[in-house]
Amino acid sequence: MHEIFVSMQSAETWVTLVTLATLEIVLGVDNIVFLAIMTGRLPREQRALAYRVGLAGALGTRLLLLSTLNLLMQLEHPLFTVPVILHAVTGRDLVLIVGGLFLIGKSSHEVFESVENPDDEDEVGEDGEKVEKVHAGFWWTILQIMVIDIVFSLDSVITAVGLGKQLWIMAAAMICAVVVMMFFAQRIGEFVNQHPSVKVLALSFLMLIGVLLVADGFGQHVEKGYVYFAMGFSFLVEMFNLRGRKNKEKKKRVPAPTV
Repeated sequence: MHEIFVSMQSAETWVTLVTLATLEIVLGVDNIVFLAIMTGRLPREQRALAYRVGLAGALGTRLLLLSTLNLLMQLEHPLFTVPVILHAVTGRDLVLIVGGLFLIGKSSHEVFESVENPDDEDEVGEDGEKVEKVHAGFWWTILQIMVIDIVFSLDSVITAVGLGKQLWIMAAAMICAVVVMMFFAQRIGEFVNQHPSVKVLALSFLMLIGVLLVADGFGQHVEKGYVYFAMGFSFLVEMFNLRGRKNKEKKKRVPAPTV
């Protein structure tokens, strides 16, 4: 405890902590997007709890992996070699491949549902009466969130181990990042689910992340920064489109001047 107190007085410690926390927030963007998509399938009264459980699970998984660094290092040991590309697949690679395929499949399914069966809070039946929307099961949704938390946590923890020198600094950075994400996650989720075009854009982002995870699992590493930049630019363009559509709707609602 005394060593921690002494190290907290060092400027280098604070720089490392802030840097790590910022990186953890950036790496958690895909986690928040997936959480937003999944909770959008739940009834409104369950979404806040799902956000808290999902982010608490993400933090718990990260801290658990961080506390078992020896086990984490064992995931780097080769298990078998893929003949065509001559890549030695490790336990970490298997997790990334399975997680990436899950993300691709889930995102593709959600894109289909968003386009073919738009998520309306109230659907109207043939007799003109409102039909209650069928929602996803709470615990089934949480289970899917927990599974993808494991995949995203690997990337997050490996980054933290590469930059951090002390265990408590890495743990503190992760806790700070999740607290920040917990504050913004539900607002981001509500915004994504309220705008179908933004939701499809977010699902495309998750699909690309899934492709990168599979590629990384087969030894073809591509920096996520390229995807983050491309999606950030696309999101900015979509914000201008939303603004333009909103202005057009306002003009339509304004009554024409009478002569």
